[in-house]
Amino acid sequence: MPFKDSELIITSRGSVYHMDLKPENVGDYVILVGDPDRVKEVSKHFDSIEFKTQNREFITHTGMLGNKKITALSTGIGTDNIDIVLNELDAAINIDLQTREEKPEKRKLNLIRIGTTGSIQPTLDVDEYIASAYVIGLDGLLNYYKYNKSIEQMDIIDQFIWQTGYPYIFAKPYVFRASETLLKMMKEKCQTGITITAPGFYAPQGRQLRYELMNPELIDNYTKFRYGALKATNLEMEASALYGLGNILGHNVCTVCAVVANRINKTFSKDGHAAVDGLIKFVLESIAKA
Repeated sequence: MPFKDSELIITSRGSVYHMDLKPENVGDYVILVGDPDRVKEVSKHFDSIEFKTQNREFITHTGMLGNKKITALSTGIGTDNIDIVLNELDAAINIDLQTREEKPEKRKLNLIRIGTTGSIQPTLDVDEYIASAYVIGLDGLLNYYKYNKSIEQMDIIDQFIWQTGYPYIFAKPYVFRASETLLKMMKEKCQTGITITAPGFYAPQGRQLRYELMNPELIDNYTKFRYGALKATNLEMEASALYGLGNILGHNVCTVCAVVANRINKTFSKDGHAAVDGLIKFVLESIAKA
């Protein structure tokens, strides 16, 4: 059955609504960045740029890197924006935008988020790189989607709730893992661990300004979390939605972040821009060699 007009909104140009993308505008590798200004910092390293578009905070540049078609795309901040980006990226390539019907043959994207993050381990200092082997989402987004949870997923969440004393009034956590192929590409320069995605920048990440925190032990509790050989390494605001939606839609996903703040040592990068620029170059070099 075709998707209804109200469920899949298509522009007069024949593209998906928020992203303004058609299937030919999307490369097999998609670099996701939060900051719209960071798109040009990625695409300036492409061998050529064939397509550009912008709608709201969503900017897309698509071109070639060697023999690979690659897209740089800005998502804005937060998992709610990732919900739009992932659904519309997948719709652009896996739904026929003329008939509104699902295509029988599906494209599988390689989705790599490049971002910034705050470390919650004293040994992971500013300007280092973290690749998220697993992401625990505290934002609740994937609780609105129906999917089958593995025994490992249920075990990690049970352990997280128990080890951290996670408050029952918060959204129920969920967890997904990175693509092994993409994670392996990033291990040369990145430490790996468990990333926690928070639904905000201040109180949800243990920052207090003018108003008291409900859970002032939040950072300390998250820092203690372990699952097997992995520990909770960092906090950010987008990766859980990328991993959750990417996995259930059948795409490869990975998030790599430059540490710009260490929440334990109370330090902040003196040049976060340089750290991110180095990470961009490393990721693109890794894609070119893949």
